[in-house]
Amino acid sequence: MLELPPLGLYVHIPWCVRKCPYCDFNSHERPDGGIPEAEYVKALCTEIDQTPGALTSVQESGSPEDNRLIETVFFGGGTPSLFQADSFARLLARLGEREFLAPEAEITLEANPGTAEAGRFAGYRGAGINRLSIGAQSFDDDALVRLGRIHSGADARSAFAMAREADFDNINLDLMFGLPEQSQGQALQDLETAIALGPEHISWYQLTLEPNTVFWRRPPPLPTASLIDTIQDAGIKMLESAGYERYEVSAFSRPGKQCRHNLNYWRFGDYLGVGAGAHGKLTDPGSDRILRTRKTRQPRHFLAPGDHTAASEVHRRERPLEFLMNALRLREGFGADDFESRTGIAFGAVEEKLKCLATRELLELNGRFVRPTRRGYRLLDSILGEFA
Repeated sequence: MLELPPLGLYVHIPWCVRKCPYCDFNSHERPDGGIPEAEYVKALCTEIDQTPGALTSVQESGSPEDNRLIETVFFGGGTPSLFQADSFARLLARLGEREFLAPEAEITLEANPGTAEAGRFAGYRGAGINRLSIGAQSFDDDALVRLGRIHSGADARSAFAMAREADFDNINLDLMFGLPEQSQGQALQDLETAIALGPEHISWYQLTLEPNTVFWRRPPPLPTASLIDTIQDAGIKMLESAGYERYEVSAFSRPGKQCRHNLNYWRFGDYLGVGAGAHGKLTDPGSDRILRTRKTRQPRHFLAPGDHTAASEVHRRERPLEFLMNALRLREGFGADDFESRTGIAFGAVEEKLKCLATRELLELNGRFVRPTRRGYRLLDSILGEFA
């Protein structure tokens, strides 16, 4: 039967300086009149104030002990580092006032390497941010121009140094490969530069062309599939040799430095979403329901009075695929007990298909424990197609 999983909080900051041609996130270029930062923070605080009520209504219980503590907070965007440190201090203080934040919560802020943002790192640390995710994407200036980024490779290196000076001891670097006309040497040079900086975590993922982006409408010349495979194989070896564990398809970390917030996603945990376009997931064991929530996407609509949340149920027939889409991204895999407690469905409902996939060397089954093979990691879409 369903059990309550851990709880995270995602806070969306929807503005950026300039929309990148590959970006399909809910991000909006900074308006000419400036970002309505104070107004937006006020609206976020209002949503935080309503959060305990939303939780108890889903759980069909009003008793305080049924409210779970938020174990991770993730400020994503857009470009959250366009906001002042005081804004994040105010938001975290509001969570503290509600006694809704776990004492050892992981609190991540996404930041761009621009000079203005990097200059605020010390303020962010003082506000309570304890994990920084810097969107380097590449250290090659020509590649960054093609990607529409507004920083240079030197800016990215400088931002990392400033983060260390600001006492951040848990830093992620976002890095992409498979960039327009990128060679294997260029891709691995980016990775070598990132490793040399010594972050605790590296998110290294392939550039893909997404609908509703400039790159989708006007595709740039990308490396061939075979070259991508070669780059990925060589890069994984380089990362593992440097002491980074590949714990998820695109995530590599030092021991004990996995991103706890994203781990909760991939383990089919619960999370609240606040801010324009934010999504959430909440479990109600008492009524055997899992709800997805989403906020209105446009910032001006979010700032208008009224309820901005839409909800839909994850029906029982959909739960196995939703669970597997997340859990099979993890190198550790999952146990049958995890499947049952997060979906409310008996493991036997998927066991025969999983055994069949194991005979094709896509999965490893050890009793009631499942994990993808290295081959399966490359063919996750094929695995998931068996459950669609």
